[in-house]
Amino acid sequence: MTQIVEGWTGRVFEDFTPGDLYYHPFSKTVTEDDNMTSTLMTQNVAKVHVDARLTESTEFRRILVNSCFTLSLVTGQSTIDLSMNVFANLGWDEVRLPHPVFVGDTISSRSKVLSLRESRSRPSVGIVEVATEGYNQEGVIVISFRRTFMVSRRGFLPVSPTPRPDESSLPDAVER
Repeated sequence: MTQIVEGWTGRVFEDFTPGDLYYHPFSKTVTEDDNMTSTLMTQNVAKVHVDARLTESTEFRRILVNSCFTLSLVTGQSTIDLSMNVFANLGWDEVRLPHPVFVGDTISSRSKVLSLRESRSRPSVGIVEVATEGYNQEGVIVISFRRTFMVSRRGFLPVSPTPRPDESSLPDAVER
């Protein structure tokens, strides 16, 4: 007999508790293409992100990864634990970049829930504030920020209209 097991669908407002600490499960090694694509796509003209010869004369002696990419990466890493069911991001505050990121660094992240409150204007969502840190392969923090977002409450998740095909096309399971 086939049992449909739903995949991870993310947390809702009621699943959060102040003080919860999440070590996000996915890390990423930053590539030159990551940095170049992000930098050029956003029309960032800072030479320290694209000119290797120029950066040889800086204290770092190599290209710095675009800090907006780092912010986006670490925010993205947190979505599996925090905001798969986001209604809207309300803001990023106190963004700090205490250590540079270079091509080849592997970035991981963690977040701590700071506060929760019900939305006064939208009863279908709650508001969550977290502190998030990204760190490199040596455990050095490269970015920290606070993020506030609205997340769906239990019973108010949007439903995907995507139809599912009939399962009869899948082979039968064999019990051993």
